[in-house]
Amino acid sequence: MHPPLRALESAEPACFWLDRPERPEPLPSLEGDVDTDLAIVGGGFTGLWAAVQAKEAAPDRDVVLIEAEAVAEQASGRNGGFVDYSITHGLANGLHHFPDEIEVLEKLGVENYRQLLATLDRYGIAAEYEATGALDVATRPHELDHLREFHAIREVYHPGALWLDRDALRAEVDSPTYLGGFWRRENCGMLDPAKLAWGLRAAALSLGVRIHERTRMESLARLGAGMLLGCPRGRLRARQVVLATNAFRSPVRSMRQRVIPVWDYVLVTEPLSAAQRGAVGWRHRQAIDDSGARFHYYRLTPDDRILFGGYDAIYHFGSRLEREHQQRPESHALLARHFFETFPQLEGIRFTHRWGGPIATSTRFTVAVGSAYGRRVAWAVGYTGMGVGTSRFGARAALEQLAGEGDTVALRFVRRQPLAWPPEPLRWLGVQITQRALARVDETGRNGLWLRLLDKLGVGFDS
Repeated sequence: MHPPLRALESAEPACFWLDRPERPEPLPSLEGDVDTDLAIVGGGFTGLWAAVQAKEAAPDRDVVLIEAEAVAEQASGRNGGFVDYSITHGLANGLHHFPDEIEVLEKLGVENYRQLLATLDRYGIAAEYEATGALDVATRPHELDHLREFHAIREVYHPGALWLDRDALRAEVDSPTYLGGFWRRENCGMLDPAKLAWGLRAAALSLGVRIHERTRMESLARLGAGMLLGCPRGRLRARQVVLATNAFRSPVRSMRQRVIPVWDYVLVTEPLSAAQRGAVGWRHRQAIDDSGARFHYYRLTPDDRILFGGYDAIYHFGSRLEREHQQRPESHALLARHFFETFPQLEGIRFTHRWGGPIATSTRFTVAVGSAYGRRVAWAVGYTGMGVGTSRFGARAALEQLAGEGDTVALRFVRRQPLAWPPEPLRWLGVQITQRALARVDETGRNGLWLRLLDKLGVGFDS
């Protein structure tokens, strides 16, 4: 058996973050008819942040949150736990789409990041936050050129990122694949995503939010001056609604067109021994992304395992989201092979967990915020893999949509919706063509005609 496959033999088909005794007991389902001021649909980061911020802004407001499964069960509990200040999926993406607003958006992003950390302190949320910063690394010569350009742009807005040549980078984290990169040392770090979600759940409950798990929204309709949400064993009558369903199908057509679900896959190793840790280095525990068009992200967990994910972004025809998609042997095998190419000195280490999770991506990679039913309903979806921090901003923007006022309402970033995804089969075909084009970028370093066309249209793909 090939060594990467041998390393996967005993890996549990489960998410590392969720596979722990700290997982809270489920809250009761919604039963009967319930009235509320604000209904929130979705118990991931966006829904939880919306609940907490709504109660902080108006303690007397009655808030009910419903979740189809359990809090943090989907993307919010299955990601890498990278937290970043950017609300535009990175400075370069923000500059491309919103050059006239970029200074405001960067300031809002930093403010959002700092408020997120302040919330952890205020409610005693033990999310294992580490202010490690992040390394952006190049593993191909053309990526090195790109990173140098991006480092220069970044210094204009956020001076202080440390450029590292090959030797300096390998002194930080020793991989033979590294050619150079830079260390972003402020406003980015790592945390435990499940503990963040569970902590926000506890904070929301302490503020008086009523949370019902195992409660799926089956219908949404006008009811007088408010909205009626149909659930399996009851109905929820609400004056206003925040839809925080992200990758999952929305009852609102305009919202549904803004995102598609892609599946991302992750591995986690057993804890590194002292010798293994010494062979890799990583004294400063930075979060790491490589710079391919199809990229990997990886980090150390609090108990010194390596979480390694990314590269594949799998789309299923018809935007299908099935439980069996959480496991994809070919993606996990590919990740295992890439892991040992990155860290050949760790030959013999085993993986303990393997899983996948759905990411909602918009055509411009950024969160999409909108409203419907005369501002009775608002949403924020489509974080494209960067929702750990941005979801707090998305929740704020959705609440301000309902209010019709606030700092985010006038932003073009919020007002201008990303282009809608086309219907099937054009949607599936476009994703497949784009994936092949991204593979060629990794091989050649050049965008082909298809990607140049998408760039002009303001469209992109991959997480």
